[in-house]
Amino acid sequence: MPRLLLVEDDRALAEALTLALEALGHDVVVAPTGERALEALFTDRLEFDFVLLDVMLPGMDGFEVCRRIRARSRLPLILLTARGDPIDIVVGLECGADDYVVKPAEPRVIDARIKAVGRRAVTAAGPSAGLLRAGSLEIDVGAMSVTRAGAEIALTATEIRLLVEFAEQPNQVLSRQALLKRVWDYGYVGDSRIVDAAVARLRAKIEDDPANPVVLRTVRGLGYRLVNP
Repeated sequence: MPRLLLVEDDRALAEALTLALEALGHDVVVAPTGERALEALFTDRLEFDFVLLDVMLPGMDGFEVCRRIRARSRLPLILLTARGDPIDIVVGLECGADDYVVKPAEPRVIDARIKAVGRRAVTAAGPSAGLLRAGSLEIDVGAMSVTRAGAEIALTATEIRLLVEFAEQPNQVLSRQALLKRVWDYGYVGDSRIVDAAVARLRAKIEDDPANPVVLRTVRGLGYRLVNP
């Protein structure tokens, strides 16, 4: 049974989500503050498979909690937020969240998002295996690791899955909607801001000059392509 850390200060909502998600097969542990969540993860060293993180928390907000988790862990993470403003969403994704859900949301929708993110953590490229190369990068699909000149680059499961998608189709333009379907497992028209934020975060880790990318390039009006000489 997947063990989920729910970071939510609204007691009634936390209880309702816990009951609903447990009925859907999750083992839920609640942390009422960001500080308590970080303590559970890194002081108590409790084992979790997933983090569902509210943005509006007392004290340390969800964005900062997300940044601190990402500095030390690749643990799959979804932001749960009542703030649907585009800037807030992009900020959250750039903090390292794998996805976001705007409240109020049906528990089955949250469950579906959790499972979609979880699949990325299990496998980066479906039937593919072995090594892929993207410029100076080497991607070990089976090990879910990316190295450059022998040094590992710390990427999340979603970032690795995104990079693999590009590396499997070098020099081809991939649209945002195609990436939403293949990487985020969205079977409907999703939010392209997720793709843009994830690409920006990936560039920050793999490009020498993220402001002037040479590996992962934007094709205006179409999408992105990985340039692999």
